[in-house]
Amino acid sequence: MAFITKEDFEGVCDPASLDILHQSDDSVLDRAIGYAMEETASYLRSRYDVDKAFSKEGTERNPQLVMVLCDVALYHLVAWLPKRIGFEIRETRYNNAISWLKDVQSGKATPNLDPLTNEAGEDIGNPVRYGGWDKSQYQW
Repeated sequence: MAFITKEDFEGVCDPASLDILHQSDDSVLDRAIGYAMEETASYLRSRYDVDKAFSKEGTERNPQLVMVLCDVALYHLVAWLPKRIGFEIRETRYNNAISWLKDVQSGKATPNLDPLTNEAGEDIGNPVRYGGWDKSQYQW
């Protein structure tokens, strides 16, 4: 996955723990990242252009989104381990990530992401609409 790299996990997990969590198998890590990206996108898709957000690389990416994706992916990795080693901290960080995603979805938090637009370039993900009907003319 190009959006999230192994180095991004260093902000929320040390490299030795990450190797244990994904059992030194990069395909397991890639699968967890895929799950995390889809789960995160399901919260953001109605208001933001997630395809555009996930296509960015390096410093162009939203740092909060990167951290949330890492936390969600690590939560899924811990769930696969026997006896769920280290589950408490991962569950707490996962719940915080989901709480932030719900705030974004409800409009309480607004990340710096590109809005969802139609072909004309109009923002269609904004829940606030304005305007009205044409003025009525009452002539008898």
